[in-house]
Amino acid sequence: MEQLVNLYNKAKTLNNNQLRKLIRSGDYIGQTAGLSKNMLQTNLIILEKQYALDFMIFCQRNPKACPLVAVTNVGDPFFKTLGNNIDVRTDVPSYNIYENGNFNKTVSQISEFWNENLIGFAIGCSFTFEHSLLRHGFSIDHISENKVVPMYSTNIKNEKSGPFENTMVVSMRIFKKYQVDKIINICKSFHWAHGKPIHVGDPNEIGISNIFKPTWGDKPRPLLKDEVNMFWACGVTPQNAILNSSVEFCISHTPGYMLITDIKEDAETPILQ
Repeated sequence: MEQLVNLYNKAKTLNNNQLRKLIRSGDYIGQTAGLSKNMLQTNLIILEKQYALDFMIFCQRNPKACPLVAVTNVGDPFFKTLGNNIDVRTDVPSYNIYENGNFNKTVSQISEFWNENLIGFAIGCSFTFEHSLLRHGFSIDHISENKVVPMYSTNIKNEKSGPFENTMVVSMRIFKKYQVDKIINICKSFHWAHGKPIHVGDPNEIGISNIFKPTWGDKPRPLLKDEVNMFWACGVTPQNAILNSSVEFCISHTPGYMLITDIKEDAETPILQ
């Protein structure tokens, strides 16, 4: 455990190129919250080209959870608009493999799975606005404790497109009640990273019956009397849409283990390619 903490602390000191090299080599396989300050982090979905149009429409219909920031060319594993030599096969610390609408396994790289029919999609991530919150003096539990942010399936239905539907996934962070308005004001400008929260307060109102049993990520601590749960739309939503779908094959990032780009977090709209 101490070794993992030390490696995470080392990763926090690295620039994008150094961190990408460390991830690509397989020497860093940890979560990415708090890394590469001021840079856009993204969720990753890789699908066969037959599903590309349906998935892009799914993102368009559900922009809060699925802000699409880049698309690769068919069979090309590089996100050319997101930075220097970003390779979707190696530059994420951990990947999930889905087959026939079910989770199959987790792997550390996907070169052996890549083929000429695949397309990669990069979707904005809430880890991006966390850097701004930290700069404003807010404390974020999962970063200070080197844990994965808790994420939950909700009762908020997505707009369907082709085989993609299911419900929205949210990520949760704990803050002081008096901080809520300031946090909303900071986050609302990060529209490529989910923007302001979609819910504040009682998790039962969005279908979360047990806050201590997240669908993905680590269990949160109990609230103090002056604290509140804040929930953001989450880019793991497409993974939830793939579960129990008719999609034969899909690769994603493992929730909490993101693709780090060379795009500044406060950049204007990224150019899709």
